[in-house]
Amino acid sequence: MSRKFQALPSRHPNFGVIVTPDSDRSIAPEIPWAADNGCYAAGDRFDLDRYLTWLQRPPGDLSRCLFATAPDVLGNASATWERSQPILPMLRELGYRAGYVAQDGFRPTEIDWSAFDVLFIGGTTAWKRAERGGYAAITEGKCQSKWVHVGRVNGGPFLRNVAAAGADSADGTTLVFGPDIYWRRVQAWLASLNAQPSLPLEALS
Repeated sequence: MSRKFQALPSRHPNFGVIVTPDSDRSIAPEIPWAADNGCYAAGDRFDLDRYLTWLQRPPGDLSRCLFATAPDVLGNASATWERSQPILPMLRELGYRAGYVAQDGFRPTEIDWSAFDVLFIGGTTAWKRAERGGYAAITEGKCQSKWVHVGRVNGGPFLRNVAAAGADSADGTTLVFGPDIYWRRVQAWLASLNAQPSLPLEALS
């Protein structure tokens, strides 16, 4: 991430960053942030030991961290739970709020809600945008009194929809690909949410 990009969002009250072990981001102390495992990009190359070692030296103020995600399997809820379950307590031991990633086929009755603190809505785009998929997962997460985060939200209408459904935060890559072009647009998206007090949302890039 360029220095120019780092400077753009540093003073917006509803803006933070999401980082992975491959990130080179410098997080200012006042910025909210989240730690993602990087499984989506790494695939079979994901290295759990590297991830846990990276978490031991937080890239930002740990008190400002929203969550750290346990490793997941794209599009496969049952495999994700099997993979995540032993890692969730490790995240808590390291001082993070443990995040579990909901994937396609997510069934609320088949997981232990007490094992994690944050429900991260992952999955394929089609599942995430489906009423009985991602939106139902958001609703269930709030019923379980969890912080709910939605991944890969790259558009104002989708951001408004997940906020209306009850999500607490979201991330996207819009600014990564065009900070100078898109920063004002992202500000407008956040302003439209802030104009509706019932829909506060943290945006992580």
